[in-house]
Amino acid sequence: MRIALTADPELPVPPLHYGGIERIVDMLARGLAARGHEVTLFAHPESRSVGRLVPWPGKSSRSKIDTIRNAATLAREAARGEFDVVHSFSRIAYLLPILPLRIPKLMTYQREISRSSIRLGSRLSRGTLEFSAISKFMMSHVADVGRWHLVYNGVPLETYSFVPSQDDDAPLVFLGRMEEIKGPHVAIDVARRAGVRLILAGNVPEAHRRWFERNVAPHVDGDRVRYVGPVDDAQKNALLGAAKAFLMPILWEEPFGIVMAEAMACGTPVIGFRRGSVPEVVEHGVTGFVVDTAEEMAAAVGRIDEIRRDAARARVEKMFSDDAVVEAYVSLYGRMIERCEGHFREAVI
Repeated sequence: MRIALTADPELPVPPLHYGGIERIVDMLARGLAARGHEVTLFAHPESRSVGRLVPWPGKSSRSKIDTIRNAATLAREAARGEFDVVHSFSRIAYLLPILPLRIPKLMTYQREISRSSIRLGSRLSRGTLEFSAISKFMMSHVADVGRWHLVYNGVPLETYSFVPSQDDDAPLVFLGRMEEIKGPHVAIDVARRAGVRLILAGNVPEAHRRWFERNVAPHVDGDRVRYVGPVDDAQKNALLGAAKAFLMPILWEEPFGIVMAEAMACGTPVIGFRRGSVPEVVEHGVTGFVVDTAEEMAAAVGRIDEIRRDAARARVEKMFSDDAVVEAYVSLYGRMIERCEGHFREAVI
């Protein structure tokens, strides 16, 4: 198949540090190319993924002018008839000029979903636009509008080394942006309650620096609580693999949380709050624990030996690996192409 993939213009594919969507696009592009499919990537000019790169001329998704320029770029390429499928991980607005075209289009959401956008896209596309989400939770409020598919996010397994066991004095790990909704301050409280060392990793967004300085930095002592800053893939692999457990004390409805799959790929159990997709990603009592309070999270740390690290790895291999994700999308592309061909045959008859 000839497949066009789109990502937002702000970050290259793949990103150096953070950029979950861009990592998924890169993983998918590489998996498709490895299976012999022809990939064209619409993305940031400095992207270094596989296939042919068409750089976005517009740099910001928030700019109306840039959105128009990027939509025109995609439309110009799609009008040549060189794609069998257009798969968008960027803004649905970029698809507007090509919605009436016969080419099958898939819009994958990894952020908040607007019912009005789904309705409008479905109507303008005459059935050629379908939608996918990365968790059941995420699409639960729009599943009755448009044609929806569930394809979880995943991680490239070769990037993460399975660690079959850990020492009793291994630390807990929190990895994520240092902002309130991610819960690094809760992780500190949990580690203190459990009497276990904690390593914090992640960037501090400038908009949240004052919050970090008030609520996280004062607790970092270099011993019981360490902060190591942003980490690249190699550092992340080492950090997660060396952990007793990964803490996911989110205070918002996380749509997926790739870092949970990354931790489990290393064999590291995940202890997370019952928010967003956590109950879908973590199999309670098998690959970690799903809890409701900091007290319950601390208590779960004391039960972490009940979790088999190989069970965590096996769940990722089955549901959240690069192979699982790529195969799910390839199968979906095939069904979409068949539906479009059937739809337009019926329209001609």
